[in-house]
Amino acid sequence: MKSIRHFPTALAVAVAVVFGIHHTATAGTLENMERERAILLETLLSGDIGVAERQNRVNIARARLVDLERMVLRDKSLIDRNTPMVRAAFENYDLSFLVHASVEKNRGLADHWLSEIGVSTQTVMNARMGRR
Repeated sequence: MKSIRHFPTALAVAVAVVFGIHHTATAGTLENMERERAILLETLLSGDIGVAERQNRVNIARARLVDLERMVLRDKSLIDRNTPMVRAAFENYDLSFLVHASVEKNRGLADHWLSEIGVSTQTVMNARMGRR
């Protein structure tokens, strides 16, 4: 009688496993690059880590991003995908391909990103700390 009581649970688990095996979500090159870029930006902006740890994480992310950016730039399947994400990535080259663009402009990653979003030393110095 116990085995009959657990049958619906076992069946649900079996269906979930089979469904999961056949319908796994895979991220494309662009999605992987965007995720790694987000990790890099989070590292650059984090106030919770020290200088040495930040530098270590940035170096790791930079190495990954170089490869991922190359993969995206060479990905022929993106030509057929005219989605907003693909269009935005290539229209905003300096922000999407952060490592390549910063090297091309001879700037550090953080300096390049801040410059591209319109934050300069002058805007930071003119900013007032306050409550919103």
